[in-house]
Amino acid sequence: MLATYDIVLVEDDVDLGNVVSEYLKLKNFNLRWFTTAAETLNFFATHTKAVKLFIIDVGLPDSNGFELAQQIGRQNPGQVFLFLTARNEKQDRLQGLGLGAIDYIGKPFEIEELVLRANNIISRISEHPTKPVAIPESSILIGDITYLKNQLCVILPGNVQKMLTLRESELLEYLYRQANSVVRKNEILLQLWGADDYFNGKSLEVFISRLRRMFKVSRRVSIENVYKVGYMLKVS
Repeated sequence: MLATYDIVLVEDDVDLGNVVSEYLKLKNFNLRWFTTAAETLNFFATHTKAVKLFIIDVGLPDSNGFELAQQIGRQNPGQVFLFLTARNEKQDRLQGLGLGAIDYIGKPFEIEELVLRANNIISRISEHPTKPVAIPESSILIGDITYLKNQLCVILPGNVQKMLTLRESELLEYLYRQANSVVRKNEILLQLWGADDYFNGKSLEVFISRLRRMFKVSRRVSIENVYKVGYMLKVS
């Protein structure tokens, strides 16, 4: 049976990589560490479904970390990434969100913060998404989709479970509370982000797009654009 791994760390700084990998192992994570994109892709070619979380440095010597994530994502849609970055460019963050980034950590960072974030992410990832899922009483039924707020996930038609980021979960709940009504974009931004600015607006568009892709399998739920106004969660 093919081995599975909690984390694959891709970090070219040998000193940092050693510290991070050894500390994560001490915290009982099953981990592999690579210093280049080429090594990572060679490993991934034979372990396509075997990694729960990729922690990738954006600045690799032989590839951009986003490009590496994009190649991995083509082979395993839905793969989860956490990016390590010394940069704080808005466009970088938007690009990462579009590739499936669950989180970012800026360098330098506290190792305990990385452990906490990795543990939280992995605890939310279902190892067997096609198995029947026990639905708690606190679940919310949205058309033919079940939203599990506390678990940060939705169960789609066909009993397929998809994990949500915290922001996706907040956005879905906000739209659900006003289902079949137009919700203004600036209202969403002020309520969830606290500010109606360009960057937050682009982030909102990314999250809407990701939710919309998830809901394509549904016959009763969709998110519609309302031109120059906002969005509507349509539920039948």
